[in-house]
Amino acid sequence: MKKRLWIFGPIVYVLAALCVIMLGMLFALNKTYFYIALGLFLAAAAFFVFESQNIQRAIARLVEKMGSNLDLARKESLNSFPLPVFVANASREIVWYNDHFKSTVLGGTEAYGNDVSTILGDKTVEDVLQEPGSYIEYNDHQYKAYAYNSRSSEASLYIFVFVDETETFSDAVEYHETRPCVMLMLVDNYDELLQNTKESEKAQIIGGIESLLEDFISKTNGFMRKLDRDRFIAVVEERHMREIVESRFQILDKVRKVVSGERLSATLSIGVGRGAANMHEADELAGQALDMALGRGGDQAAVKTPTGFEFFGGMSKGVEKRTKVKTRIIAAALLEMIEASDNVIVMGHRFADLDALGSAIGMASGIRALGKDAVVAINKEKNLAKPLYDRMIANGLEDLFIEPDEAMFYITKKTLLIVVDTHIPTLLESAEIYQACKSVVVIDHHRKMVNHIANAVIFYHEPFASSASEMVTELLQYFSDKPVLNQVEAEALLSGIMLDTKNFVLKTGVRTFEAAAYLKKLGADTVEVRKLFASDMESYQRKTRLVSSAEVYRECAIATSTGHTEDMRVVAPQAADELLGINAVDASFVLFETGDTVNINARSMGRINVQLIMEKLGGGGHLTMAGAQIKGITMENARQKLLLAIDDYYEEIEKEQSKES
Repeated sequence: MKKRLWIFGPIVYVLAALCVIMLGMLFALNKTYFYIALGLFLAAAAFFVFESQNIQRAIARLVEKMGSNLDLARKESLNSFPLPVFVANASREIVWYNDHFKSTVLGGTEAYGNDVSTILGDKTVEDVLQEPGSYIEYNDHQYKAYAYNSRSSEASLYIFVFVDETETFSDAVEYHETRPCVMLMLVDNYDELLQNTKESEKAQIIGGIESLLEDFISKTNGFMRKLDRDRFIAVVEERHMREIVESRFQILDKVRKVVSGERLSATLSIGVGRGAANMHEADELAGQALDMALGRGGDQAAVKTPTGFEFFGGMSKGVEKRTKVKTRIIAAALLEMIEASDNVIVMGHRFADLDALGSAIGMASGIRALGKDAVVAINKEKNLAKPLYDRMIANGLEDLFIEPDEAMFYITKKTLLIVVDTHIPTLLESAEIYQACKSVVVIDHHRKMVNHIANAVIFYHEPFASSASEMVTELLQYFSDKPVLNQVEAEALLSGIMLDTKNFVLKTGVRTFEAAAYLKKLGADTVEVRKLFASDMESYQRKTRLVSSAEVYRECAIATSTGHTEDMRVVAPQAADELLGINAVDASFVLFETGDTVNINARSMGRINVQLIMEKLGGGGHLTMAGAQIKGITMENARQKLLLAIDDYYEEIEKEQSKES
């Protein structure tokens, strides 16, 4: 109210200034007119002063009248109240406040007639009524506001009580800023870095890494301790962890610049426990985060909070682990579990491909060679490895396979379930089998996802391996001194390796060739394996149409299939592989529909990490081969989502490159 009246003040001052200017002009032109005008101006000024005083008195009487709605007893009670109090009328205008409110909140100024928004800010009267204790910021102070609707005989009034929470708020901010965050740091390729390296160079490499880590932590008020030759722990405050996260863990790039004599760059994996209730929980979260970072290929940081994971880095290609110590230990533990079980079920993912079925056949056959009953649970109609399945049947191995529904009658309290080529519960061939089996073993090579199988007794996960078939082949070599596979079973494993490596082109390491050599020694025929990849003329033509319809976007070839055929799950990945043969194409994506779901097959030559792109769409995989399924979406919308995911990926790459520069 008062604000609306006082808005005329500036207008009056402007008019007065104009009058003075006009008087000056009249004085220069005609003094007679000047004196007449001067008299009129002075009379008007006197009238304005007199009327403004009347207006001020009227305002005071009006405010007093509004304040009189508070009875004398209540006014005296509120005035002596130890907390700041102000009263507003139904028009949301301030009509009264106690001395405490004036001195502490207003700082000695007046606020009669002002709208309550000048005090409450973006909060309304209704907000404070509905949310007692609403936070109000005013004059650099934090208050909790409480409102009460008080109806008198003449009008409705709102009584506001303020509680100064500035000091408490400041303490709460400081408490949050000083919460401890635990970081576990591991040099991924410690053994490989120092292999065939001179002693003098070893000290230089280790010292260089430790110096970088010490400098990294010294910029905070935290501390770091060395737990093992390749493992470190650090504790920093939340305020510094926020800066580290905002910088996207630049320490990863600095450590990568440490190079061994064999020109191998050091890589670091970091697990962070953040937002925990106590130090013990923070340490547990950090351990889970480090496991996740390693499971995704290393050379990255994973931040674990009570609500989920956040990942940084992981753009580079993982470094192959050449030592087989872990494989030997896993094989020994797996043999003990097999011996203690009644029987074994081996199962892959839905729509099993050559790697899923090949690794399952190899594992089940190896277990049978030990004298233990084992079967492969697979949907005999809905799989992408029909040629391999038919070949096994033709060679008298029909009893090796069992439908998932039939497998439920096969399960006992001591049945061992071995999951191959996936670690995601929702992708399993049969969720019912998984839920019914108490003992579970996981063997997989895909980058670790957040929603992984958490109750596995053995979780054998090697993101550096080319395929699950390679991992199974290595394990079988420790099952017995004698060969546990025949030629056909060895060819099943070799087909899985050839599928995931694209005939030993992608994601192929020393151990991949060693596994293939072992299978060749068992009699595996590469010509027979190659026949498993043959397709009929119609499928070949569909693949050709897909490839020819592709468009290139930011070095990525994208093809979409408008129709659906039964063999599209086979044709789409083949088309994605073919698209990689085009010049200036670093990655390929093929989209096709099944019902209300759009499926995406992603492939890469290694320069682009398609797993990170697919994760943005709810999928996963690894650096050179990944996929995703988006439900309840049209093909065009799915394509747009893919383009946005590619853009986001390139933006992250540019940020990483700008950090290094």
